[in-house]
Amino acid sequence: MPLASTRRTGLVDQVINQLRAQIDSGEWGVGDRIPTESELSDQLEVGRNTVREAVRALAHAGLLEIRQGAGTFVRASSELGGALRRRLERSRLRENLEVRRALEVEAARLAALRHSDEDMADIDRAIALREEAWRAHDTGAFVEADFSLHRAIVNATHNTLLVELYDDIAQVVYASIAHTAYEKDGETDTRPSSTSAAVGLDHAALVEAVRSGDPAAAAREATCYIEEALSLAQE
Repeated sequence: MPLASTRRTGLVDQVINQLRAQIDSGEWGVGDRIPTESELSDQLEVGRNTVREAVRALAHAGLLEIRQGAGTFVRASSELGGALRRRLERSRLRENLEVRRALEVEAARLAALRHSDEDMADIDRAIALREEAWRAHDTGAFVEADFSLHRAIVNATHNTLLVELYDDIAQVVYASIAHTAYEKDGETDTRPSSTSAAVGLDHAALVEAVRSGDPAAAAREATCYIEEALSLAQE
C-alpha cells in the first residue's frame, strides 16, 4: 500500500502506525530492508527526526532491526513475534527444538489433511533441492533447502496463525537446522557428518505421508526427525 502524508499532530504516532501497517499488510516482509530515513521522510512529508524516532520505537518493539551501515530491516511481523524471537534467541538449542516439535508435528499432520497440488509442488521442489545439496556436499544450500522444506509444509497447513508463528521463529529454526545437521567432531564441516546423515536424508517418508494424506504418519515422521535432532543436541 502507498504511504500517505501525515497530519501535523501526533506525528510520531502516525508514522509508527503507517510503518506498522506496511508490515501488517505484508508489503514489508520479514527480512526486507525498508526505505531509508530520507526516503520515508519524503514519502510521509515529515522531518527525519520524526521518522528516526518512529523507527527506533518499532525497533524497540522488536518489529524492526537497525543495522549500522546496512539499513533497517523487518525483524518480525508483530510485536508478539518480536518478543517471541528475542526470547528464543536467549534459549538453549534443546528448548528451541522442543518448540519446533510442537509446531512442526502439528504442521505435518495438518499439511497431510489440507495440502493443495501447488503446496505439494513446493514441497517436492524443496526436498529435491535438499537432496541435491546433500549429494554435492554443499552445506549452505542444504540448510537453505531444508528450511524451505519445513516452511513449505507449514504453508500447506493453510493455518495463517501457525504460518505467522513459524515466520516469527524462522531465525532460530534455521540456526537449529544448521547446528544439528552439520556437526562433525564439534566443528562445522562442509557436509553432514555420518552421525547427522539421518537428519540430512530422512525426510522422504515425511513428504510421502503428506502426499498420501496420512496425518498420523506425517506427525510420526515429523516427531522422528525432531527426536533425532534432540539426540544430537545432547551429544
